[in-house]
Amino acid sequence: MIEIERTTPLTSVQDNGRFGALHFGVGTAGVMDPLALRLGNALLGNHPDDAAIEVPLFPFRVRFHRDGIFAISGGDSQASLDGRPVPAWWVARARSGEVLTLNASRFSARSYLHLPGGVDVPRVLGSRSTQLRGEFGGWQGRGLSAGDRLNARTPDYRGASDFGIASPRLALQAGSLQVPEIRVLPAAEYTRFTAGSVQRFWQQSWRITPQSNRYGYRLEGEGLVATVPLEMRSHGIIPGVIQVTHSGQPIIQMRDAQPSGGYPKLGTVIDADMWLLGQVPVGSQVRFVEVDLAQAQQAQQVQDRWLENLCHQIDRYRRSAG
Repeated sequence: MIEIERTTPLTSVQDNGRFGALHFGVGTAGVMDPLALRLGNALLGNHPDDAAIEVPLFPFRVRFHRDGIFAISGGDSQASLDGRPVPAWWVARARSGEVLTLNASRFSARSYLHLPGGVDVPRVLGSRSTQLRGEFGGWQGRGLSAGDRLNARTPDYRGASDFGIASPRLALQAGSLQVPEIRVLPAAEYTRFTAGSVQRFWQQSWRITPQSNRYGYRLEGEGLVATVPLEMRSHGIIPGVIQVTHSGQPIIQMRDAQPSGGYPKLGTVIDADMWLLGQVPVGSQVRFVEVDLAQAQQAQQVQDRWLENLCHQIDRYRRSAG
């Protein structure tokens, strides 16, 4: 069992998300960094979709009330266990009474705490993710608070510990640590914007404003202009869709996005880059790179192969060392 000692209401229990319910008006929710979830679960031998604790604000502090193993993923910063450093992307062993503290990073926005078998919360509509707006799923349908106590679904796990992996950011985004490059597919209303606006979208850097959150990333830059005023009925949208508001500033729909919206769609962030976008800290800048469907599919295939190979290596080491 763990007890939360310091956190904010934005910390929540998340898995890969809730799918198949958009027609009921229920968004996907789920982790902002799906690579972190997959790899953190692999470090513990968990199922890929087992729920973890997503931590977006720091410091985060949790006390262990029994001996156990845990893993940290997502944030590229060091944590500490009763004052002893714990590297990022690491499996460690805690003793009853010890306190784990997760700290902020200059390069990443979120860290994840993984427990053996995942965090023990009920499935709601097929997922353990917290739907913050709907107030269901996860831990009592809300963000975590000091005093909350949560259990691992496999509390007696006795696997290998004291090992880890390099950050996926180093492997997949070499050379792009300062201004991440996010690949985007043009969307339905792409041609309804002026040529100068489209050119600016690709050439300038965009700042992620403090108004950004799990629902959407609001961007700040030189505004985009439609060829004619666009008035649209609400229509279906999904995470990754880039809409342009009347002010000309884009909004990228994130994991808690509502299932419908009426702003015109300029583009869509490809699935292979949603993890990276989810780790860009508020106040930082991003750039966008245009790709076509074939390139988006290839990027996903390359990432899937890399991920499968790394998970296989982790599993092989875990079995040999456990």
